[in-house]
Amino acid sequence: MKLAPFVYKEMLHVLRDKRMLFVALAIPIVQMLLFGFAISTEVNNINVAVAYDRYDEDVRQAIERISSNPYVTLKGQIDNTQVYPTLQRGAADAVVVFRDGSDVQIVADASNPNIAQSSTGYLQAMISGSSGGTAGNIDTHFLYNPQLKSSYNFAPGIMGMLFMLVCALMTAVSVVREKETGTMELLLVSPVRPIQIIISKMVPFFVLSCVDLALMLGIARWLLDVPMSAGVLPIILFSLLYILLSLGLGLLVSTISTSQIMAMLICGMVMIMPVVMLSGLIFPVENLPVVLKQISFIVPARWYIDAMRKLMVEGLDIGMALDDLLILAVMTVILLAVAIRNFKIRLS
Repeated sequence: MKLAPFVYKEMLHVLRDKRMLFVALAIPIVQMLLFGFAISTEVNNINVAVAYDRYDEDVRQAIERISSNPYVTLKGQIDNTQVYPTLQRGAADAVVVFRDGSDVQIVADASNPNIAQSSTGYLQAMISGSSGGTAGNIDTHFLYNPQLKSSYNFAPGIMGMLFMLVCALMTAVSVVREKETGTMELLLVSPVRPIQIIISKMVPFFVLSCVDLALMLGIARWLLDVPMSAGVLPIILFSLLYILLSLGLGLLVSTISTSQIMAMLICGMVMIMPVVMLSGLIFPVENLPVVLKQISFIVPARWYIDAMRKLMVEGLDIGMALDDLLILAVMTVILLAVAIRNFKIRLS
């Protein structure tokens, strides 16, 4: 019977710790909901445009089959000269071109091989028809990634995840460890300004991340054969900005964490999971439910990975990624400002 009071005391302790309760209850619920029905690897929202040198009954029926398919969104008809610009702008995942005679060409954006393979498969089946074909030869052309190498898709995504892991997680754990061991108190009584403490915490991980960046770019270029068609400088610019953003996130997590375990749980729940699930790394953002798609707008990795695919795989000019750059810059300023402010308050 002497055990009961101790069990009661521990139960009260757990129930009073709202952060622990949130982590213990929220993680299983969120993961079950996400993996149960919200996240899907199926490609079910394919944006398709059409262009044609001819327009006859066969073409009309083929377009009707495409537009009536629930997995396809028909973006309309474009001029033959706009096929590649349409794909470069991201206005369509694939373009169906009806050539003179009975030939058909499908041009697909293969920067994401999974979407490209699924979309061309759907379109070939719809154009051919289940009984009697409306087309002669169906020629498929994959833009950016003709060999459909998965490394072209995963290299930018892995970079987004690893920077978040190294910068955010390690920064948060490092700061919280000093609070746990009491060395933070020694810093407080030293003649050092709070901003100097913050910078001293961030610089080592910034340097380490720069080394990681050089290693990952080398592996991507020479081992995985990712083309990096836009050049190295734009890629480095985006990556340095993303590293600063990740450092700000780690610093912010350290201000609300009371232990290293809590810091790791928060980083895993709030940062690593969204990078994997909501950034387009594995699951296409277009396939997400409306609510999760809206949440993905505030996931920094979504914009970084999108920019890296444009620069590394598609070879687009940095001007085509200015929207990603602007969003990441605004996020970086906000996160660093909030993190520094909260850190100063905790030091006080």
